[in-house]
Amino acid sequence: MRLGGIDISASALTAQRLRMDVISSNIANAETTRAGYVNGEFVPYRRKMVVVEPMKASFSDILDGKLNAAGSQGVQVTEIREDSTPFKQVYNPTHPDADADGMVRMPNVDILKEMVDMISATRSYEANVTALNASKAMFAKSLEIGRG
Repeated sequence: MRLGGIDISASALTAQRLRMDVISSNIANAETTRAGYVNGEFVPYRRKMVVVEPMKASFSDILDGKLNAAGSQGVQVTEIREDSTPFKQVYNPTHPDADADGMVRMPNVDILKEMVDMISATRSYEANVTALNASKAMFAKSLEIGRG
């Protein structure tokens, strides 16, 4: 037996939790100038983003869903993508990673943007918890009516 509302909320909770984890990682690495080693030199941390898409159903899943009033529903994380925006350049000649001109390549993480994304992910998570609780309450009420 599939529980549509619960399945949908569960998939969204999983996706939003991963999104919050990635945002936390971005914030934690906002000043990391040595996140990797490429072609003989250190590179700064590159901001990561979670890509969430609706679950794709096969033709048979869609057909079964139409016949049985159930189907593949919800969302899934399809990838964690690196942000391709350029690194920030900061003048700090005393920094160990400064170039000959005193410029340091810093991560492309904008704390303000990350905080807005974190609020959005948190609110989405809370909304899905509310929807999950409403689905549970409806199932419980249905069982109660069935017994009475």
